[in-house]
Amino acid sequence: MSVAQDRPELYEEVKLYKNAREREKHDNQADLYAVVNTLQHLEKAYIRDCVTPKEYTAACSKLLVQYRAAFKQVQSDQFPTIDAFARAFRLDCPAALERIKEDRPITIKDDKGNTSKCIADIVSLFITLMDKLRLEIKAMDQLHPDLRDLMDTMNRLSILSSDFNGKEKIAEWLQTLSNMSASDELSDTQAAVAAAVVVGVAAATTATTVMPAATVVQVQ
Repeated sequence: MSVAQDRPELYEEVKLYKNAREREKHDNQADLYAVVNTLQHLEKAYIRDCVTPKEYTAACSKLLVQYRAAFKQVQSDQFPTIDAFARAFRLDCPAALERIKEDRPITIKDDKGNTSKCIADIVSLFITLMDKLRLEIKAMDQLHPDLRDLMDTMNRLSILSSDFNGKEKIAEWLQTLSNMSASDELSDTQAAVAAAVVVGVAAATTATTVMPAATVVQVQ
């Protein structure tokens, strides 16, 4: 006779709760876990250009609202912060935690009054991109991260209008690179056009913001 036959209790369903209150507690924790995990996957999908900025913004905004409601049901001495909850359940979600900390989709403008920092980052990215193109670095996987950072930083800079032409041009090149494989390279013609776009957008951004005029000289 097997051990299981000798011990029929092994066939019994193991419940995580003993009463309705405990069941609600576990359900609330499961809801919060699901929301944070979904937000993590959304952030990764946006980084990989699997969703459009419009789709990402709508989904992220909704998830942040759901997160705030879900966390209120779980917050306690045991889980005073979302970081404590993530550690307890071994939830590896750095991108989601960063989004929760900022409490906004990355596509929504919010330079938090630190306009100078945003401008400095934009200047640095313009120069980095131009230097790479001058060195004939044309691989998608070497240009795409900097171009994506430039697009995100320009979106956060509140003094740049949403219809700023420079954003559209950067977005077009970002889409071109996104449609390429990681090992693909721009052609010589594409690289020359991309360089001209970078210089042009840098000049337009300088005229629109308080970005140092010397930036255009460094980029050219």
